[in-house]
Amino acid sequence: MIKRTYKYTCRSAKVAAMALTSLSLVFSACNSSGTKETPADTTASETKPETMEASMVYVGTYAEADSTSIFLYRLDPESGKLTRLNAFKAGENPSFLTLDEQRQHLYAVNETGNYEGQNSGAVSAFAVNPQNGDLSLLNRVASKGGAPCHISVGGANKNVLVANYMGGNVASFQVQENGQLSEAVDVEQHTGTGPNKERQEAAHAHFIAPDPNNKFILSVDLGTDNIVGYRLDAGTGALTPNTPAVAFAAKPGSGPRHLAFHPNGRYAYLIHELNSTMTALTYDADKGTFTEIETVPTLPADFNGQSYCAEVKVSADGKFLYGSNRGHNSIVVYAIDQDTGKLTQVQFMNTGGDWPRDFNIDESGTVLLVANERSNNLVTFKIDKATGKLTPTGQEVEVHKPVCVQVVPAFK
Repeated sequence: MIKRTYKYTCRSAKVAAMALTSLSLVFSACNSSGTKETPADTTASETKPETMEASMVYVGTYAEADSTSIFLYRLDPESGKLTRLNAFKAGENPSFLTLDEQRQHLYAVNETGNYEGQNSGAVSAFAVNPQNGDLSLLNRVASKGGAPCHISVGGANKNVLVANYMGGNVASFQVQENGQLSEAVDVEQHTGTGPNKERQEAAHAHFIAPDPNNKFILSVDLGTDNIVGYRLDAGTGALTPNTPAVAFAAKPGSGPRHLAFHPNGRYAYLIHELNSTMTALTYDADKGTFTEIETVPTLPADFNGQSYCAEVKVSADGKFLYGSNRGHNSIVVYAIDQDTGKLTQVQFMNTGGDWPRDFNIDESGTVLLVANERSNNLVTFKIDKATGKLTPTGQEVEVHKPVCVQVVPAFK
């Protein structure tokens, strides 16, 4: 295993005191003051495809090791109804999931701090039944860092990449011919701190994924306020720090969490957990670096409570951007200027639950699904493809501590 250590430092700033608060929930659209808003009739403006195929939805959760912990649903895009098809025992806390391009294998992090006596979480590989989407465990290996929280597939499906939050590092694994994972072949340690002494006392890798051209690997580190860039040798799985190693330095104390690219590959959007902002970026695909366009708030101006961002997604047509606010318990919707990448706030939609940890958009682009971790529910919303606005479908299902939603085309 190759190990390297690189130090990243941040300018000091005022420490922000943080406290989690429970907020009352109203399952409704919200205006900037948090009051009820009657959703507009979107019948005329919503554009629907001639036929909308059902999607399959895998849900990762926080769960005990011997519990069912990954759930499979069928999503009806017309109604937003979710129907449970199966549930699988996937080990402790399979909190983030990803599938390969062929949907032959699903990979999950097991977000723990101790795996077989090691100060590490784990990574699990599953075979996917092509007829019905059922999962069969192939193998499980150490993630080489505590609390792995994000996972992706890179190197033309030859490698699996993991971000270890407590370990403050990223790890690379080779995918075997049968879909099993090798032991970690490379671990890259992030070092450094940020001004928030409660949350940025050390590096905390929170995201890792390839760029749209599969040329660079990008890791978002909440603890050091950086996006860190790597090159991946798909043959060996080795990660080599890019030059420069820091692809983007965010505002100190902002706590960047996740990154989403625009379909054109020129723009990207970085959501910040600690100061509830969204940064629009331009991406230099040749150098693997970013330049800031603007940073905007994810919360209404009159909201004074505690809230922490989680997920960010761009619509498939590139017209709209969505982000989740845990605490305010909302999805913020922005319109994207196609010429500049700049954002215009469109809507705040209450998520119908508490602590929207993750969300995703279905294959038709007409349904958004939210995983509300603390209220134990999945809630669906219709998307007006002309305006980007969300409308509650009235459909939800109970799931214990849902924290990841992965949507794929239905198996046939």
